[in-house]
Amino acid sequence: MEIKIGMRQTNREIVLESDQSRDDVTAAVTKSLADGGPLTFDDDKGRRVIVPSDALAYIEVGEEKARRVGFGVV
Repeated sequence: MEIKIGMRQTNREIVLESDQSRDDVTAAVTKSLADGGPLTFDDDKGRRVIVPSDALAYIEVGEEKARRVGFGVV
């Protein structure tokens, strides 16, 4: 799923694709905001993104289902 992380005082978003579920992402964000620790995600290419929780402006979590490609209707 696609995760977009908005940062305070910057115009750019951090965008990554992750294999984590929506519930896992929500739990990680909630925990990070509650304890003030960094928010950490691993993307589907093996990279790790670490964001300080006090710099978060917003987090947008995309669909869990993979998008279908092609013209056929199933």
